[in-house]
Amino acid sequence: MPVRSLALLAAGLALAAGTAAAQAPKGCQFSDSHFHLTNYIQEGITAAQHLRQMGDRVCRSTLFGIPLQQQWSYRESGDLGPGYYLEADAPLYYYGLTDAMIAQAYLSLPEKDRGRLDPMITGFNPADMYAADHVRRVLRMYPGVFTGIGEFSVHKEFVSPKIAGGGATLSDRSLDRLLDFAGEAGLIVILHNDMVRPFTKDAKVSGYFDQLTALYARHPKTTIIWAHVGMGRIVQPVHDLATYLEQILGNPAMSNIYFDISWDEVAKYLVASDDSSTRAAALINKYPDRFLFGTDVVAPSTPQAYYAVYDMYQPLWTKLTPEAREKVLKGNYARLFDAARVKVRAWEAANVR
Repeated sequence: MPVRSLALLAAGLALAAGTAAAQAPKGCQFSDSHFHLTNYIQEGITAAQHLRQMGDRVCRSTLFGIPLQQQWSYRESGDLGPGYYLEADAPLYYYGLTDAMIAQAYLSLPEKDRGRLDPMITGFNPADMYAADHVRRVLRMYPGVFTGIGEFSVHKEFVSPKIAGGGATLSDRSLDRLLDFAGEAGLIVILHNDMVRPFTKDAKVSGYFDQLTALYARHPKTTIIWAHVGMGRIVQPVHDLATYLEQILGNPAMSNIYFDISWDEVAKYLVASDDSSTRAAALINKYPDRFLFGTDVVAPSTPQAYYAVYDMYQPLWTKLTPEAREKVLKGNYARLFDAARVKVRAWEAANVR
């Protein structure tokens, strides 16, 4: 496609992104940068149900499944089918159909309702050199649908050891190939990788931080959101967490790296005390452009279940400056995901026949 045509397309898509933002309800409280429509057995709610739960409180939301399927092994659990990865010893395996399920859920909506949602591609194995080809294939099958890739995991407590065939590592060439393509296509990336191994808080002794920052440094043109600021169910904040994060936040060469504040398991650390929420707020107030809020709720059955995580973070919200709170809850989402929409649609226009 000629450069002028691409420029016109980008301008038109930028206008469309603005229209999508205008569709967000006036007075909405937050956008959700981390939302799972389906669970570990690929069951969940419909996109229409999610929009109804969003109501007037949620401006916009990501939309993705979970790339892993929990195997139901009759030898291991008999007639009791597990619904979650902690409910069975059987392995997890990658489930590529999840991307088609998310695309179909999104396309089932009236066109006027799609602007508030940003579907993400997750159904690939990051340890597979063909992962990038899977993402490229999905974009070609469903042009105009996806905005990014993720959430996908590399090192994740309890999950990585259960993956059939073994999980990925931060040094896998396949991961570099995947992130290279994401940068080329303009796809935003949501990456889950624990800061440290379980049951330790010493990033120098038992952490992944150096490998992560090396990975980030190799991909300066790819917009990456580090999910949960590296924390998890039992992966607690490391000693001097702010000092580690500032190695990224204060480095101009890593201005493409962002952090999502998501998951109720992370909230229990950040708002555990007045001191913990004060320290978290101080860092966010210093770098308000680099954090986004996400619920990390999985297929919520009720609006109350969906909003519970946002409500848990209230002690943190009250300590943010008005400017920081607006950016973390709404502004950064719109800026990053609108930019990704424009870039991905332009890549599709140039590469999809």
